[in-house]
Amino acid sequence: MAAGERTWERPTVFRRRELKWAVYAGILGFFVWSGFGVGADPGRIAQGLGSAVSLVGDFLPPSATPRQTERILEKMLESVAMAMVSTLTGIVLSVPIAFMAAENLSPKPLYAINRGFISVSRAFNAIIVAIIAVKAIGFGPLAGILTITFKTVGFFSKLLAEDLEDIDMGSVDAVRASGASPVQTLLYGVVPQIIPRFAGLSVYRWDINIRTSTIIGIVGAGGIGSVLLTAFNRYDYQYVTAILLSIIAVVLVAEGVSAVVRRRYN
Repeated sequence: MAAGERTWERPTVFRRRELKWAVYAGILGFFVWSGFGVGADPGRIAQGLGSAVSLVGDFLPPSATPRQTERILEKMLESVAMAMVSTLTGIVLSVPIAFMAAENLSPKPLYAINRGFISVSRAFNAIIVAIIAVKAIGFGPLAGILTITFKTVGFFSKLLAEDLEDIDMGSVDAVRASGASPVQTLLYGVVPQIIPRFAGLSVYRWDINIRTSTIIGIVGAGGIGSVLLTAFNRYDYQYVTAILLSIIAVVLVAEGVSAVVRRRYN
C-alpha cells in the first residue's frame, strides 16, 4: 500500500469497538429484563399456545342468526359512516392547521402553536380519546366521530405541513413577483404542488379511519366494536368469528380502494 493511502472502514457511530459491544450488551440486557418484567415466562407461553389451539375450535365455524346478521350489517354501516364523516371533517380542519404549521409559510409564534396542537393530538391513542369523548358526550357514534376527527387532524396536519415545507419556493416567489395577492399566491404557487400528495393522504387516512371505527365501539363510541364486545362477553365465539370476518371484508375493500386511488395520484 502506498504511503498515506487509507483503507476503507465501515461508517459507525461508535468511536471505539469496546463501546459498541457495551451498547449492544446493554440493549440485549434491557430486552431480557423487559421480557421477564412483563411476565414473558416460557412455560406460561407454552401453556397459552395449548389453550389457543383449543380456543380456535370454539371459534369455528362462524355462525350468526338472521337477527345477528342484521345487527352486524347495521353496525358495520355505522362504522363506515363514522369513518366517512370523520375523514371529511378532519381534513377540512387539518388544511388551515397544516398551513399554519409549515415553517416556510407561517410566522414563528403561529408555527409553534399549531405544531404543539399537532403533537398533542398525536400523543394519545384513539381508545383513550374515545373514552374521554364518551365521558364527555355519552355513548354513541357522535363520540366516535369526534375521536376519529381529532386523530385525523393530528395525522393529516403533520404530514401535509411537512409536504408544504418541501415545496419549491422558487415557484411561489415567481407567482408573488407577478403581483399576485397572498391568496392567489397560495392558490397558484402552493396548492398545485401539493394536490397529488393531498389526494393520496386523504385516501390513506380514510383507510386508517375505517379500521379505527371498527374498534373504538369497544368503549362505547359507536360502530361494530360494541357488538364485538357483547359477543365476547357472552362467550358466543362463533358469532365473534362472523363479526371479525365482516370487519376483515370491509377493511380489505377499503384497502383496495385506497391502493387504486393512491396509485393513480402517485
